[in-house]
Amino acid sequence: MRIAIDAMGGDHAPVEIVKGAIEAARNLPGIEKLYLVGDETAVRAELAKYGETPECIEVRHASQVIEMDDSPALSLRRKKDSSIMQAVNLVKEGEAGAIFSAGSTGAAVAACTLRLRTLDSVHRPAIAAVMPSIHRPFVLLDAGATTDSTASMLVEFAAMGDIYAKKILNIEKPTVGLLSIGGEEAKGSKFTKEAFQLLENSHLNFIGNVESRDLFEGRVDVAVCDGFVGNVVLKTSESVSKAMGQWFKDAFSKNPVRKVAAGVLKAAGAFQEIKDKVDPEAYGGAPLLGVKGVCIIGHGSSSSHAVYNAIKVAGTAVEQGLNHLIEEEINEIFGSEQGE
Repeated sequence: MRIAIDAMGGDHAPVEIVKGAIEAARNLPGIEKLYLVGDETAVRAELAKYGETPECIEVRHASQVIEMDDSPALSLRRKKDSSIMQAVNLVKEGEAGAIFSAGSTGAAVAACTLRLRTLDSVHRPAIAAVMPSIHRPFVLLDAGATTDSTASMLVEFAAMGDIYAKKILNIEKPTVGLLSIGGEEAKGSKFTKEAFQLLENSHLNFIGNVESRDLFEGRVDVAVCDGFVGNVVLKTSESVSKAMGQWFKDAFSKNPVRKVAAGVLKAAGAFQEIKDKVDPEAYGGAPLLGVKGVCIIGHGSSSSHAVYNAIKVAGTAVEQGLNHLIEEEINEIFGSEQGE
């Protein structure tokens, strides 16, 4: 397991990034090398806080950082020595099999797509966001990488999501649904109707159209849509989750009786159970599926816990041969000429 880590990406870099890498190096089996890519002085200063640095950690200097508000396309051209570009280059050159970054999502997607290229059977990559439902997590893709998708691309996304759900979420036979405005086959746009027919004729466990309300009710394991719709769903869900958390705090602090009740529920572990169920950091981030190499994109506010889990997921994806399985799945659906 050899993983390149963008040590300067994210709101809390390099502090939380280095802390998460240290935890992974000391606790995860099978790690050969963790490359911390970024400002060497800053990274080593953080490493010094944890005593002796594990032998598997290696610092690679990068003199530039792509900020969250930078234009991804312009930054990749102007900041060729950025931490994200140098981390991607480690995968490109075969020194690492995976990359993690909590920096600019746009820059990570662009860097991986341009430098690593897509798998031979994949036309465009997809961000797969793992989200909670009342039963078990489901995969939503694309969550923002490809906004101008075609119907056949949605089938590729479905195939990639199917493999990810099997190998990372351990779901034996994932159900696949096409996100639309109604459950009936006749509902949707010309684009989604075409995708429906392609998915129905595939070997995937396709259950038809699903509405947004079906997602969190646990009806589907893999929800497929274009990147525009998926990103709207993802950001809306994050906002609602944050709002509900505040509503609970406000409601339980209005009077002494409610405060006592909140204390009892907290002591009983009820709040922690809910928090664990909806915690996006449990999966470390969202994988960018369809590129040559494993890429995990973390949230900008990623803590060391998220970094640790991202490294764990990235390692599992490499060990499982995720990309090889994705290509096999897509070739089975379309035939070997798909990437031509």
